[in-house]
Amino acid sequence: MTVENDQLSLGTAAARKLTTTTKTVPQMQGITSRWLLRLLPWVQVSGGAYRVNRRLSYAVGDGRVTFTNVGASIRVVPPELGELPLLRGFDDLSALEALAGRFTQRDFEAGEVIVTSGQSADDVVLVAHGKLEKLGTGPYGDEAVLGVLADGDHFGDQTLLESGTWEYTVKAKTAGTVLTLSRRSFEELLAQSESLSAHVEAYRAGPARAQDEYGEAAIHLAAGHHGEPSLPGTFVDYEVSPREYELSVAQTVLRVHTRVADLYNNPMNQTEQQLRLTIEALRETQEHEMVNNREFGLLHNADLKQRVHTRTGPPTPDDMDELLATVWKEPSFILAHPQAIAAFGRECSKRGVYPESSDMSGHRVPAWRGVPILPCNKLPVTDTRTTSIMAMRVGESQQGVVGLHQTGIPDEYQPSLSVRFMGVSEQAIISYLVSAYYSVAVLTPDALGILESVEVGH
Repeated sequence: MTVENDQLSLGTAAARKLTTTTKTVPQMQGITSRWLLRLLPWVQVSGGAYRVNRRLSYAVGDGRVTFTNVGASIRVVPPELGELPLLRGFDDLSALEALAGRFTQRDFEAGEVIVTSGQSADDVVLVAHGKLEKLGTGPYGDEAVLGVLADGDHFGDQTLLESGTWEYTVKAKTAGTVLTLSRRSFEELLAQSESLSAHVEAYRAGPARAQDEYGEAAIHLAAGHHGEPSLPGTFVDYEVSPREYELSVAQTVLRVHTRVADLYNNPMNQTEQQLRLTIEALRETQEHEMVNNREFGLLHNADLKQRVHTRTGPPTPDDMDELLATVWKEPSFILAHPQAIAAFGRECSKRGVYPESSDMSGHRVPAWRGVPILPCNKLPVTDTRTTSIMAMRVGESQQGVVGLHQTGIPDEYQPSLSVRFMGVSEQAIISYLVSAYYSVAVLTPDALGILESVEVGH
């Protein structure tokens, strides 16, 4: 015979009817550290636009070339040939199309030599896909890496004008494709196209414009002289069309029902919590745009000379040194995707190298050569598991990267962020317009460097 046990005390289910639950404010997984927004110096832009004045710089035609493909057949986009120094400013589309059609496609495998030092140089080479190394002889007779070439890069431009020999060897690190144009093919088209011939002659006869190592109009000075020589006269020339950055905006309309706002505000204000999470989402979007926006985002506004490629794929200490060399004037910090930071840690462990740490606002973060490495999940990781790492110098006084905003706007809730009451609808819904105004500017090209093609999948 079974005897049921009688309950001797109040159960927890019943007891909870008389208690007040201890609760948190609403949590949000999408909130990140947003180091970029926290560490950028912010400049007040009262007129809504920010003009970056610079010394006059001469374009040297060292940009990247774009390609199209149909299946395995790759062709250079004709107007993109204007990125070659010789063809800078040449706009005869029919001649450019004819020239693009004369390029020959060559596929290569990893380890294959594309050109060899000392051999006759007769071709201009465009890198459509893959990664190549420029190799030369170091001062002690050993092999030295002179640079890394990747998608869109080119070399051998001067071979179109004069014969010579290759001063370096180019060897493939990965499989890929290059397009080549021989000087003979170029000269054949030169004889057929009057516009191209005239452009080349003007290029040959053009006066050498005095410029310094940064491509800026030179300032003529005299130093180390004796006696009373005639001193050079000079002036500092400026860009006549400096770039202007307009403030961008991220906006949304927050809706809260009056019944919720009136009856369910204890112990937490429902409108405040809705607004808090909405602002967090806006700030996340703001940081994403400051990194990825094609008009003003940092990834798209880094100078082409400031972009370097990894040697082997994963980010090694050597790659990080080369990145810092692009921003060697007082670098402030490095931004990388958390997976890229993990990949860098693995490469350091392989070599028995243990990076030091740095204190940032009470947080211990990894550092390289004393420069903090901060996580930023706004840096995209591609389907092929590659990403980019950014190093930057910040501040107006340092001619670095600065954030742009405008404070003192109407209905300001946070600096450069407003919350504007829009009224109550016939459905008894209160609406608030939430707007954040921002942008980011790179004052000089050497303030921002990017390490590209960083593999994080190993």
